[in-house]
Amino acid sequence: MSLDERLTANASSITPAERLVAEVVVADRELVAFGTVAQVAARAGSSGASVVRLADRLGFAGFKGMQEAVQAELSGRLRPAVEKIRRPAAGDLLSETAAVAAAAVHSTLGSVDRSDWERAVRLLARRRNRVLVLSGDAGAGVARQAVTHLSMLRDGVAELGGSTVAVGRQLAGTAAGDVVLCVDLPRHDRWVLDAVSAARGRGLSVVAVADSPLSPLAGLSDVAFAAAAPDVGPFDSYVAVLALVEALVAAVAVRLKGSAVEHLDSVESLWHDTGALNDFS
Repeated sequence: MSLDERLTANASSITPAERLVAEVVVADRELVAFGTVAQVAARAGSSGASVVRLADRLGFAGFKGMQEAVQAELSGRLRPAVEKIRRPAAGDLLSETAAVAAAAVHSTLGSVDRSDWERAVRLLARRRNRVLVLSGDAGAGVARQAVTHLSMLRDGVAELGGSTVAVGRQLAGTAAGDVVLCVDLPRHDRWVLDAVSAARGRGLSVVAVADSPLSPLAGLSDVAFAAAAPDVGPFDSYVAVLALVEALVAAVAVRLKGSAVEHLDSVESLWHDTGALNDFS
């Protein structure tokens, strides 16, 4: 299991003191990889004993075992793409990509807490409130697809983004009870975290798709899901992130039932009347 998978699997049993340490492990891998127990404890505002207990709880051979795992992860995951692309290619890149992507989707969807899932779907399906979708640069495609598909099921769906000024203007038009769906993986764009924090300050609910239930983004969210994001080539894979978002959209469609059908029929009718699509069927 990866470190993030271990954190996800043990999230419910981690004590408050260990959680402080876990948040540092998620937010500052470099400190864990190259620092000492005392330095990690000081950053977390916890004790050295809590650092060691967290490592043991996650199944490592003490802090040294956790540190070695983080070092191994950093040697690949956080290297810039320009370095990753220079490493030897897999013998069968297609087969390896298929295997890695399938495993990521399976572990991501399999680890979803059902009560969190139901809560997220209820929030996204609440038609009296708006849904704003945002992401960092790398996840923009997934976020845009979420906007497109959700807006075909219900009104009040929009993409949140642009400059800091634009984000502020959009948030100024929101009301308590509106919902933010945020999709972002490390390294987090600073403006994304700032926007989510501002949304929470205005009373908006936040549903997040991140890499760990202990990520900075998850800490700002009402409901957070952890998505595996392994790499085969130079970049992190968003395949599991997309699968999770697609599942959320499908669940919203089921929850909205008749109103979603009416909304989609209206969209299809307008496309037909305007000849917007080339239909070769």
